[in-house]
Amino acid sequence: MPETSTHDAEADARNAELKIYLNGDIVPRDQAKVSVYDSGFLLGDGVWEGIRLHNGKWAFLEAHLDRLFEAAKAIDLDIRLDRTGVTAALDATAAANAMTGNVHARLMITRGVKDKPFQDPRLSRSGPTMVIIMEHSSASEASFRRGIRLATVPIHRGLPLTQDPKLNSHSKLNCILAGIQAHKAGADEALMLDPQGFVNTTNSCNFFIVRRGEVWTSTGDYCLPGITRANVIRLCRDNAIPVAEKNFSLVETYGADEAFVTGTFGAQTPVVEIDGRTISDGPGPVTTRLRALYKALVAADTA
Repeated sequence: MPETSTHDAEADARNAELKIYLNGDIVPRDQAKVSVYDSGFLLGDGVWEGIRLHNGKWAFLEAHLDRLFEAAKAIDLDIRLDRTGVTAALDATAAANAMTGNVHARLMITRGVKDKPFQDPRLSRSGPTMVIIMEHSSASEASFRRGIRLATVPIHRGLPLTQDPKLNSHSKLNCILAGIQAHKAGADEALMLDPQGFVNTTNSCNFFIVRRGEVWTSTGDYCLPGITRANVIRLCRDNAIPVAEKNFSLVETYGADEAFVTGTFGAQTPVVEIDGRTISDGPGPVTTRLRALYKALVAADTA
């Protein structure tokens, strides 16, 4: 089976000539430079959001801004822009790239350039660094039909008293290591457990299973509060699809009728294999129905 990723995109030559937002300026891609003293580069000190542009509008923008500003407050990072200012930066970058749809934006804000290359946050005195990378990016239909394979890894999404997994921070090394372990095992992504050993999330997406017509996902205590995850739960409740946020085990996962992951980029991606156990041979009926409902929800939100 060929390698698949939840971030597989259709090739688009226009991405070679992108313009990038950098601290209020919009510059050609090859001129978008960040200092080696930046706190994001040195320490992963920052927060970010991934947002999709459809029909000239940002899908679920208010929810993304809620999460961004809450995360910035949590790490005591002054963005120095309000919600209107952040939205204006997104819109200006889209306009500079003549983008209206099938676009993915990665909005990144760090604590800024440090006076010395050390950890103390008081050394970041220049103000925040804000970068927006925006690409023409349509999720691969072939990857959706093919699905992905997961391998369970020993690295957990941890306790809030170490690094809260609800924080969408630049510090992603534990997820990267989980992904490496999954790749070494011949899988596409890692299935990560919570500190109690219950199924939690993947290294990059939220995780769902379907058992006897019921949709299950984790309690949410140890995973990123995904915007797409929340929308899928809402769609289930609004369309009489039984759904539960609960603890469940690997044994229950191996016996699932369907499994899928959710994220802003790929929306819903089927999981066809976990730890060598076949789950399905492609998108199942519940996954397919939820994908159609989600597309309709995006269209309504950006109408």
